[in-house]
Amino acid sequence: MKAKWYGDYLKLGMLGGGQLGRMFIQEATNYDVAVHVMDGDAHAPCKNTAATFTHGSITDFNAVYAFGQDKDVITVEIENVNAEALEKLEQEGKSVFPQPRVLKIIRDKGLQKQFYKDNNIPTADFEFVASKADLTQFASSFPMVQKMRTGGYDGKGVQILKSEADCAKGFDVPSILEKMIPFQKELSVIVARNAKGETSVFPTVECEFSEELNLVEFLFAPASVTKEVEEKAKDLAIEIITKLDMVGILAVEYFLLENGDLLVNEIAPRPHNSGHHTIECNYTSQFEQHMRAILNLPLGSTDIILPGVMINLLGEAGYEGNAIYEGMDDLLDQKGVYIHLYGKKTTKPFRKMGHLTVALPDLEAAKNTARKAKESLKIIA
Repeated sequence: MKAKWYGDYLKLGMLGGGQLGRMFIQEATNYDVAVHVMDGDAHAPCKNTAATFTHGSITDFNAVYAFGQDKDVITVEIENVNAEALEKLEQEGKSVFPQPRVLKIIRDKGLQKQFYKDNNIPTADFEFVASKADLTQFASSFPMVQKMRTGGYDGKGVQILKSEADCAKGFDVPSILEKMIPFQKELSVIVARNAKGETSVFPTVECEFSEELNLVEFLFAPASVTKEVEEKAKDLAIEIITKLDMVGILAVEYFLLENGDLLVNEIAPRPHNSGHHTIECNYTSQFEQHMRAILNLPLGSTDIILPGVMINLLGEAGYEGNAIYEGMDDLLDQKGVYIHLYGKKTTKPFRKMGHLTVALPDLEAAKNTARKAKESLKIIA
């Protein structure tokens, strides 16, 4: 016998009120699921869309514990939360997804890399360093990539050390050093898993990064890869989320090597920048899929409706203040162009202010439209 739908009777709590939470709420609203949000920013993007909004620190034990008291299910839109408070709530019978033990592994890149090693998941060779002073002992291995174990996001906390001379600018915090990988492409796969153990995987996408910002500049869906690589990427994503015994949605970022091998770069236990296109391009968006997974509902179809390209809309360099969007009229006149603004009133250089998706039957046509759109839309103050 199937359970009756409860809709608004469920209290779903989310830690973090940024753009990911905002887009999650937009999808949950279609099912009459009320999402209650807590964020440290009193003007977070979710403030005016959440069923209730609590201004409080998501890294503070007491604040998180108090927030979760009257919630039936608790989830996150960012890893940097107080996992200890979530563990206590879980012990007291609250459903917390992704599980706190998973958050502890993934938010620390060192534990994350050790998880890959312990479970025979292919990844770049790495070393642990405690401080900047330890970097010079690996001089013979440069170039290498230094990643802060905790606290990094949106390309921050990652830097390339090309020679021993670069050690002077190294992060003076616990980090990992990875061998520099000569990859062919950067790929991403998003996989979902519910409490019944059912899994569903979105088609692989290809990410084109800005070297200056270390951020995704363009995302192409589907990726231009062989069927063998596609299946390998999907199987590996399922293997990772299953070995984590995780409930929710997981983004898995890969390096595709010249020989066709895949190395796992990083994972994120939440909706991800590399899945924004699914709102228009797939039957089920990553945000709806996350909701389905954490509520233990049947997972939706991930099939592609139309190929697409996603670009991040960033604040222009040299501008800071109330956001002005130049060139919006030209974009709205284009077929297949969908704009998502994140409710951030102020812009600053390279701040994520929104994203744009171009969904067209022909991927090359979508790429051309997206590149023109990137040049025509400017976010200034």
